[in-house]
Amino acid sequence: MSEHHTRAELFRSLHTPGSPLVLVNAWDAASARIVAAAGARAVATTSAGVAWSLGASDGDVLGRDAAVGLVGRIVAAVSLPVTADIESGYGTTPAEVGATTRAVLDAGAVGVNVEDALHGDGGPLRDVSDQCARIGAVRAAADAAGLPLYVNARIDTFLTGAGGLDETVARAVAYLAAGADGIFVPGVVDPVTVRALVEAVPAPLNVLAGPGAPSVGELAGLGVARVSLGSAVAEAAYTVARRAADEALGAGTYGALGDALDYGTLNALMR
Repeated sequence: MSEHHTRAELFRSLHTPGSPLVLVNAWDAASARIVAAAGARAVATTSAGVAWSLGASDGDVLGRDAAVGLVGRIVAAVSLPVTADIESGYGTTPAEVGATTRAVLDAGAVGVNVEDALHGDGGPLRDVSDQCARIGAVRAAADAAGLPLYVNARIDTFLTGAGGLDETVARAVAYLAAGADGIFVPGVVDPVTVRALVEAVPAPLNVLAGPGAPSVGELAGLGVARVSLGSAVAEAAYTVARRAADEALGAGTYGALGDALDYGTLNALMR
C-alpha cells in the first residue's frame, strides 16, 4: 500500500461523531507547518486564503493550476494528511471537475471539499442533479486512481439563506448517494440545529466554527465529526498586517507586532 493510500485511510478514520477532527485551515506552507507543529491530526486548505495569497478573490476566480500548485506545496511541507478546498471544482462541467480531482490527487491530497453554491459564498445554489453529477465525477476520478478520497460535500443552504433543515437534509442525502462521504454545513452553530442535522444526516457532519460558536467540546457533545475554522485564520492573519500598516503609517508606532512569532521560530519551522 502506498504512503498516499495510507494517509487517505488515516484521514477517513479521523471522522468520528462525538470526537471531531479539528481543522485549522491553512493557506500556504508556513501556515500548514504552524498548524502541524501545534499538534493537528490533519491539514485542510481554505480556498479563500489560498486565493488571497495568490492575488485572486475567492469564489471560483482562481485557476485550477494555481490552486493545485498550492495544494502540492502544502502536501510537501507536512507529513499529515491534507484535504483541499476545491471550491465548486474549478470547472464548468462534471468532466472538468473530474480533471481537477485527478490533479489534486496527483498533488497528494487525500480529501476534497466541493461546494454547491455558484460563484462562491452568497451565490445561488446549483440544481441538485447538477451537483450530484459533479460529486459523481469526483468519486469516479478517485476510484479510477484507486484512492479512498474523502469527499466532503458542502451545502450552502444556511450560509446563503437558500433553505432550512429540510432542504439541507434532502441535499445531503442526494449528495451522499452520488458519492460524498461527509456533509459540511457552514453557517450553522446553533446547538439545536446542529443536533438536528447530526440526527438527520446519515454521515459525518462538519460545521464551521469561530468566535461565538460552541466550543469543540460542546460540538463533540452534539455529535459533530469535524470542526473547521475556514477562512477565519487567514482573515485574522491579514488583520494583523492591516493593523500594523495603519499603526506604522499613522501613529508611527509598532504595537500591533508585539505578539508576533519570532523570526527564529518561523525560520526553524521551514527547515
